[in-house]
Amino acid sequence: MSVERSITAKALILLSLAGVAISGYLAYAKFAHADPFCAGLTSCAQVAASPYAEVRGVPVALLGVAYYALLAGLGVLLWQGRGGDSLGLALFGVALAGTLYSAYLTYVEFFVIHAVCLWCLASAAVTAAVLGLSLVGLLAGGQRVANEAP
Repeated sequence: MSVERSITAKALILLSLAGVAISGYLAYAKFAHADPFCAGLTSCAQVAASPYAEVRGVPVALLGVAYYALLAGLGVLLWQGRGGDSLGLALFGVALAGTLYSAYLTYVEFFVIHAVCLWCLASAAVTAAVLGLSLVGLLAGGQRVANEAP
């Protein structure tokens, strides 16, 4: 594995673990029936209490924990050099889906709920960063294949 790909995989793992922490905190707050701490800067409680905070009865924060755990697992496999380019493509696909859903939720915060949650914005930033890194990793894998002699 190239040094570049190893660094990308480690960064993906660290970002994914940060996402697990953010989503885990929000899931804990949801199950504890507590308002997420936002230091009075934003309206986390209003966002968390909205109907958009659940999908068919499952808290979005819990889905976030599963999403970031999946990304972390894929990052570990990438770091170990398993799966090749198909793993990089899977990682990119998962990150793209998560980023699109996160963008939708951010739109809902601003234009439907008219409230903003810093934790949610942090999660959106993390998932966008993961998408960017997964794209870098995917392109690095493609360059390696393109540069190899037949």
